[in-house]
Amino acid sequence: MLSQSTIATIKSTVPVLEIHGVAITKRFYEMLFESHPELLNLFNHANQKQGKQQTALANAVYAAAANIDKLESILPVVKGIAHKHRSLGVKPEHYPIVGQHLLAAIKDVLGDAATDEIINAWADAYGVIASVFIDVEKDMYTEAATQRGGWDGFRPFKVERKVEESDVITSFYLVPEDGGPIAAFQPGQYLSMKIDIPGENHSHIRQYSLSGTPGLPFYRVSIKREDGRRDHPDGRVSVYLHKAIQAGDVLHISAPAGDFKLDQNDTRPIVLISGGVGLTPMVSMLRTLADTKENRSVTFIHAAQHGGVHALKGEVEELVSQHPAYSAYFIYNNPTDEDRETKAFHKEGYIDLPWLQKVVPSKDAKYYFCGPLPFMKAVNQALKDWGIPSEDIHFEFFGPAGALD
Repeated sequence: MLSQSTIATIKSTVPVLEIHGVAITKRFYEMLFESHPELLNLFNHANQKQGKQQTALANAVYAAAANIDKLESILPVVKGIAHKHRSLGVKPEHYPIVGQHLLAAIKDVLGDAATDEIINAWADAYGVIASVFIDVEKDMYTEAATQRGGWDGFRPFKVERKVEESDVITSFYLVPEDGGPIAAFQPGQYLSMKIDIPGENHSHIRQYSLSGTPGLPFYRVSIKREDGRRDHPDGRVSVYLHKAIQAGDVLHISAPAGDFKLDQNDTRPIVLISGGVGLTPMVSMLRTLADTKENRSVTFIHAAQHGGVHALKGEVEELVSQHPAYSAYFIYNNPTDEDRETKAFHKEGYIDLPWLQKVVPSKDAKYYFCGPLPFMKAVNQALKDWGIPSEDIHFEFFGPAGALD
């Protein structure tokens, strides 16, 4: 437990963190990797270069400071991060290293403003927060390793086959190299894949949502090839997977993880909304709902640039055709002439609230969405404007968690 004086000191730093948080986390990562370059094997290098990881950590530190007297209120956020840590292989021995460099970064950025009182208070607070993470992750490691078909660390899986789903998205069907059973997963969860690219000094770990159905003897992930554009180079891992990895090759993955899950106990209607490759967890949810044979309303909404990049469309249409209570709507922002001729979409442009209110049969529903951050911000705002309770809104970030508000 933290003393009241420590809590008061931490809370006094909240305005400072709001201003200097990203500068502190940027400096933290610089110092961390300089002293421990081996930890580069755990981090997404692209997110580091784009500043996404630094911003995500700054948001987490800010939230911890603002809620230091009621840490239980941010436990859902802790669990989400802990899922990611378990899937990456973050261990208890990493926490003292992180704490040491985080305190050093605070001192380095704030200078004389970071008094001994502030540094000592943050040292105490970090110790409490780290203990929470370590305890939560310990349970997650145990569950991942001891469940039927589970395992610890990264397990070799063979690519059984590759299927091109669109111009930019390919599905990889993965079976365990040892021929044994595989761990169950819940629709919405992801796999972490550890990739060693020839000529690269460090391993790359990426998370990919499972797009298949639980209970099968294989995993399916549907991965977008991230082609370079202007100030963004090609995605090193996604391009490598698309171009170099073939059927028969072996990939190393950790057991399924993630707290973005379909709530199968709530029997109300469900609305699944996705943009781009964000449809992968939604297709998993749709397939799972179809397998339950429940006759409840499911509305599947997907936004894409045009038909050429729209993956898994036929699969969704087939599932919807088999269930009278299901409906699917496709929105294209930049449809092709062929898209228009074949009437491949239902709306041109973007998802907006008036249109949502027309196609969603019941406002009283569970809403799940995933996609690029600007898309997610727009959907989140539309649902809030409609008055959807926060407990009925569920979303997943691809990459470090951002802020939707």
